Amino acid sequence: MSLRLQQQPEWSLAIEKDLMSAVVVVGAGIVGSSVAYHLARRGAPVTLLEQGPAPATGVTGSSFAWIGSWGRHWPGGAQDLREYVLADYRRLENELPHIAVRRTGSLSWAGTPAQDSRPGPGQFRIGRSDIAALEPNLRHPPDQAIHTPSDAGVDPTALAHALVAAAAAHGATVLHNTAVTSLQMTNGRVQGVLTPTGFHAAATVVLTAGTNIPKLCEPLTADLAIAASPATLARVTAPPGLVKTIVARPDFEVREVRDGDLLLVVPHVEGTAALEQAAQDAFRHLKAAFQGSDQCRLLGYGTGQRPMPAHGPIIGYATHDRSVYVAVMHSAISLAPTVGRLTADELLTGRPAPELRHCRPSVR
Repeated sequence: MSLRLQQQPEWSLAIEKDLMSAVVVVGAGIVGSSVAYHLARRGAPVTLLEQGPAPATGVTGSSFAWIGSWGRHWPGGAQDLREYVLADYRRLENELPHIAVRRTGSLSWAGTPAQDSRPGPGQFRIGRSDIAALEPNLRHPPDQAIHTPSDAGVDPTALAHALVAAAAAHGATVLHNTAVTSLQMTNGRVQGVLTPTGFHAAATVVLTAGTNIPKLCEPLTADLAIAASPATLARVTAPPGLVKTIVARPDFEVREVRDGDLLLVVPHVEGTAALEQAAQDAFRHLKAAFQGSDQCRLLGYGTGQRPMPAHGPIIGYATHDRSVYVAVMHSAISLAPTVGRLTADELLTGRPAPELRHCRPSVR
């Protein structure tokens, strides 16, 4: 350990050189996986704890994983981070060449032209012929749509697995089936986390556990307003290339996550029977919209509880003594590479990242 720390002088700026000098990251979804990877890549001793049997078994695995979507609302500090998203994904692809980002662009349109939003930066309003060229299998292209060429998609589960594997290759300790039950506090300071299998000491605990964060932070004075927002996705097998771009219609959203596998957004409703009907209806709309869809099959559907901070991403220290750091946000798939990079930099150098100045938790 001492030799490793001597080789990483920037680490010593923030953390003492002893066996307690460690970061424990709680949650191996896309955000936790990214934070652990960026820390480990720079030589920090980090332990990643995941309550499930593998990375991305929570809400990350049920994400539509639309990267970009500039026309959508980016609340709070997300506005300050959005400009780095595409560059950080390109950097990550260079560092981990087997990561596949599908840069297909997106097409979106509302029910009537009057309801369509104005194009934002990097977006273009296009007509029927251009829409048909981008999505040749659409039976009835609309008169106009918003085209965002830079939008992309990723397989969120594969990405989380790749980040965790790379973190482990750089020396991180990764423990699955290890649920964190509480923070361990001594004299008002968090010393680490408790799990059913034991205590994990840490100089800093990084909480990336989504909707579980408020409960873990109950002993602290931080004010963390994080709601759970249900989102339902269906998985569909289809002829490869049936859907070329990310399509956001009034009645559904769909994209190809890998050749022949589609992700389909299902309007969320309460109740098992109602949800089954909603999934079948969305699948029926998909088949009606695309020619060549006779071979499509609905494989299944599931609902994830997305963490939805009330005022945008919450990223930063949740205690005055800097023993607990939180990172939770909506649009986590888009922001994870950027947030992982900035979080690691803050923890390693002790210097606040100006890009995160509007994302800070409220600490009383």
